[in-house]
Amino acid sequence: MANAVLGSILETALYADNLDAAEAFYGGILGLEKISRGGNRHVFYRCGPGVLLIFNGEETVKPHEPGALPVPPHGTKGPGHVCFRVDGDEIETMAQKLKAAGIAIEADFHWPNGGRSIYFRDPAGNSLECAEPRIWGL
Repeated sequence: MANAVLGSILETALYADNLDAAEAFYGGILGLEKISRGGNRHVFYRCGPGVLLIFNGEETVKPHEPGALPVPPHGTKGPGHVCFRVDGDEIETMAQKLKAAGIAIEADFHWPNGGRSIYFRDPAGNSLECAEPRIWGL
């Protein structure tokens, strides 16, 4: 049997209790394209070739209802982390955009192997990072 090769991350999930605040942040401030919103359960965004899923953990831990998608219950407590790929000078543009929106930059780091990362929080307390791909040799 041949080994399966993982090509990339198709989707990643964060959790937020207040989806209205998450929607205002990810769609409004960060400018991600909304794919869909499912009531108080989730809001999904396109992010480059992947998808960012924002779930309300109180809803996703419930077993699915008959006729609903057969996705197993899931969820987490506490803040998560995601890093957005941002090329070159666009990190400074994003940092200025965040500051103008009143979002604090918690760390602004230049990595020893080259590349820069900025860290900030969404309204749910998730740790977000914008970084140049070269921090990972890409």
